[in-house]
Amino acid sequence: MSEQTSPETTTPEATNRQRRVVVVDDHAMFRSGVKHDIGPYVTIVGEGEDVATAVEAITRTTPDVVLLDVHMPGGGGIEVIKQVHATQPDIRFLAVSVSDAAEDVIGVIRAGARGYVTKSISAPELVEAIGRVADGDAVFSPRLAGFVLDAFSGAIDI
Repeated sequence: MSEQTSPETTTPEATNRQRRVVVVDDHAMFRSGVKHDIGPYVTIVGEGEDVATAVEAITRTTPDVVLLDVHMPGGGGIEVIKQVHATQPDIRFLAVSVSDAAEDVIGVIRAGARGYVTKSISAPELVEAIGRVADGDAVFSPRLAGFVLDAFSGAIDI
C-alpha cells in the first residue's frame, strides 16, 4: 500500500514550492538574482522586462503571484496590473521596488496589488510574502503599511 500525502500533512515548504511565480523587472541582473534566491522555494513560470513582455508572460502562464517592479519601460507596474486585470482579475500582484515613496505604494495598491515590499527584503521574507499574497493576504512593511492606512483614511492626498 503506497503512502499518500494528504492536505493535512502538506508542509509549508511543499505548499510554497507549488506557488507559481512570474518575476517582472526591467533589470536582468535583478530578475536573475531573485530567480536564483527564491527558485528553490517556488516555481518560477515566467518573467518580463517591460509592460508588453510582462503582460504576455502573465496571461500565458496564469501564476499565483506576480513579483512586479513599479518603475519600468512601457508604463510601469500600474499599467501591467490594469492590462492583466482587464482579462484575468484574479491574478495577484506583489510590488517589489527600490522606491518607498508614498505615491508609488498607493498607486500600485489602488491599481490592485496585494502588497508592496522594498528590494532590501531577504529571500526568506520574500518567499513568505509570496505565500501570504497567494493565500489572499496583504503584505507591507510597517512603514509602507502606514502610507496605505494614511491614504485610505484621508490623512494624505495621493
